[in-house]
Amino acid sequence: MAEDVGVEILSKAEELGATLAGIARVGLVRQSPSHQLLRQRGLEVDGIGSLMRMPDMHEVKWPHLTGSAVVIAVSHPEDKPELDWATESGDTPGNRVLIRINRELARWVEETFAIKVYRLPYSVEEGGAFLKDAAHLAGLGSVGRNNLLVTRELGPRVRLRGMLLDAELEPTGPIPFDPCADCDDLCRKACPQNAFSRTVLSPDEAGTKHLPGRDGSFGRSACFRQMVIDIENAGAGLNDVSMEGGSAPSRRADEARIKYCRQCEFACPVGRQTE
Repeated sequence: MAEDVGVEILSKAEELGATLAGIARVGLVRQSPSHQLLRQRGLEVDGIGSLMRMPDMHEVKWPHLTGSAVVIAVSHPEDKPELDWATESGDTPGNRVLIRINRELARWVEETFAIKVYRLPYSVEEGGAFLKDAAHLAGLGSVGRNNLLVTRELGPRVRLRGMLLDAELEPTGPIPFDPCADCDDLCRKACPQNAFSRTVLSPDEAGTKHLPGRDGSFGRSACFRQMVIDIENAGAGLNDVSMEGGSAPSRRADEARIKYCRQCEFACPVGRQTE
């Protein structure tokens, strides 16, 4: 019965617009490598505070749903960059698609199966999950040397969302999939900030062999530097536009968006044949 319900839920997710969907056990999501890294810093929590503001991390508890996590992925291909263009609030068109699918799927699950559902926010500090870890456990792919989820079908060019279900469903992962085994580090070479140029975390320091970027070489601060540049570039563009009637910029709305760097995604050859 649990297997049948899980199959129906995943089928419905795809019907609503998800490109991929999978199921993981909540207990394993709570023991993910990202959670283990934070426990090294003295945190025993479900959700956690923001990694961008380490001193401000605080506890955020998930509801007492101990069954399954459903993770959905939506394709964000290179030829549709507007899906990732962000406003100052951080919202994107692609994120709105994910929110809609998650909302409609949660409502359908509750009405169809009388299963209690908790829709996970995207931000971990607001009670979300580490979605890359959860997606790996759900069989959607594996975390690659670019520190992104790499799917068999679409490579890393996907965006994720999830929910918790108060039901024990048959998990769909993890799967034996290592897309980086024979790769020539194309993603790392493409990084404009050389975010993978040095080891920033060792297994001894982390207390786990599952390290960011696989070998502990992912420099989060370098990646953030590029994000700041992208934000500043968007702001500079707005300051340069001419005014019509002294009231509003004449720039088109899509040109005012923040276009974050995706070079490591676009350099990855995995999934190109299916896009």
